[in-house]
Amino acid sequence: MTELKLPAGLAALAGGEEAAAERLHAALARAAAQDGLLDVAYRIVDSPVGPLLLAATDAGLVRVAFAREGHDTVLEQLSAAVSPRVLREPGRLDGAARELDEYFEGRRHTFGLPLDLRLAGGFRREVLAHLPEIGYGHTASYAAVAALTSSPRAVRAVGTACARNPLPLVVPCHRVVRSDGSQGAYLGGTEAKAWLLALESSAASA
Repeated sequence: MTELKLPAGLAALAGGEEAAAERLHAALARAAAQDGLLDVAYRIVDSPVGPLLLAATDAGLVRVAFAREGHDTVLEQLSAAVSPRVLREPGRLDGAARELDEYFEGRRHTFGLPLDLRLAGGFRREVLAHLPEIGYGHTASYAAVAALTSSPRAVRAVGTACARNPLPLVVPCHRVVRSDGSQGAYLGGTEAKAWLLALESSAASA
């Protein structure tokens, strides 16, 4: 497909309109937040494992989503599960974006972000609570994680909890592997999981 090019003057005008629309959107987002009309703020950031959607409520980071999950689908799910008042407001997620950047650079080994775990209930939430116990640069099997919970035989349920983790990366389900040491599946894809484990292994030994 051939991309049409606008004359320089029109391109500048179009660019100006885009910038103006961006400023207007930012102003509306701020006003919505100030008036208590914004329940879920989100932004999309680039990362070595592809674009990530970050979403937060007043309680904390509520969702991290890989592109392969379908960001539009995830936003619809947040609208249904949390609140329909979802708006792109990057500023509320500056802290999360900064900590993720530091993590991907190998300079951050733990996250200090407030988390909103409302999207994980029951046993799933119990599993997620134990995942940070797997230290940076280390792995644990699904069976080992199950042994930490109130249902030590629920190995398959641990796999389900990892596969449906609403906060991958920050809650490190990528550190859970199969009992034979192979990586197993990952919400962000096997290539992403391999990259994350290699990053942590390299940074931890540096």
